[in-house]
Amino acid sequence: MVRAGLTTDRVVRAGAELADDIGFAELTASTLARHLGVKVPSLYSHVGGTPDLRTRVALLALAELADLAALAVAGRSGKDALVALAGSYRDYARDHPGRYAATRLRLDTETALASAGPRHAQLTRAILRGYQLTDPEQTHAVRLIGSVIHGYIDLEAAGGFAHSLPASTESWHRALDALDVALRAWPAPLPRPR
Repeated sequence: MVRAGLTTDRVVRAGAELADDIGFAELTASTLARHLGVKVPSLYSHVGGTPDLRTRVALLALAELADLAALAVAGRSGKDALVALAGSYRDYARDHPGRYAATRLRLDTETALASAGPRHAQLTRAILRGYQLTDPEQTHAVRLIGSVIHGYIDLEAAGGFAHSLPASTESWHRALDALDVALRAWPAPLPRPR
């Protein structure tokens, strides 16, 4: 029997909130059931166990972050758009560390394509129009931007920059300045080795 008041949406949102509190890696169907004060089988009417719960939290987080990023970059271009995109990701990671970690979950191809994941790539490609990069160079640039933003956020969250001066926020801005310079001076493609 389904517990009154529990819906799939409520279960997933509660899972996302719990992931923010305890960490995404610690989120399981049993920890969520204890948190909600229900037995694990009660959750199975809404999610298909821990892997399904984690996937649903990842989908929720990807959608939330895509919405925030789209709002941040709306009406901006070039470096302003790049900084806004990066800032929206960093703010989300700080405000929702478990959900942010969930956005890194590897999804199967069909689920990934149906998720908000492609919106993130589209937002980044839209920013790159201000840098006048053509495809396939845009693909390389999207990967570089993602590596810088997500790598920095992950290292900062792990305390990797907490042991020295200047403050990590200053280095964050310098990293984005350097990324902007790199995108403006993007090298011509090299011939491929035969």
